[in-house]
Amino acid sequence: MKILIADDEPDLISQYTTILEDKGHEVVSALDGEACVFRYSKQLALNPDNPFDAVVLDYSMPKLNGLQTAKEILGLKPSQRIIFASAYVQETLMDSIKNLNQIVELLQKPFSLQALVDTIEDKNIYEELAKLNVNVQHLMDLNPSHAQIRDYLDVLRKIQKAKTF
Repeated sequence: MKILIADDEPDLISQYTTILEDKGHEVVSALDGEACVFRYSKQLALNPDNPFDAVVLDYSMPKLNGLQTAKEILGLKPSQRIIFASAYVQETLMDSIKNLNQIVELLQKPFSLQALVDTIEDKNIYEELAKLNVNVQHLMDLNPSHAQIRDYLDVLRKIQKAKTF
């Protein structure tokens, strides 16, 4: 799989890259959201059908945060698989629903390197989210409460088999 990772901590990118390349994946990295969008756009021009199998975004980054970066990427390719790495999963989930009009995958920091590999390699998670995202526009119309967001978070946990949060 070809994976794009954006995180402002070089040590984390190095660890993520090492474990994923050891598993046979190709990794492209960026240290901020702006560089991530640039690398994504460059790869999209080379391979419009499937620039990356997954994009892993730190939620808090300079220049463009993870949410802004995801919005830019999804504007270029709405079907792109996005995985947020965040210490604040409920807030990240709420922001993804309100600003991206979809639910994205979440890894709660700190997470094990194996959890990263498992999440990226489990394509069933992404397929289940596609089904769940059918209801997101309806949820947006309701202006979701914290309880509704918590319910979606519970569903997301089940889809991800409670690997990280």
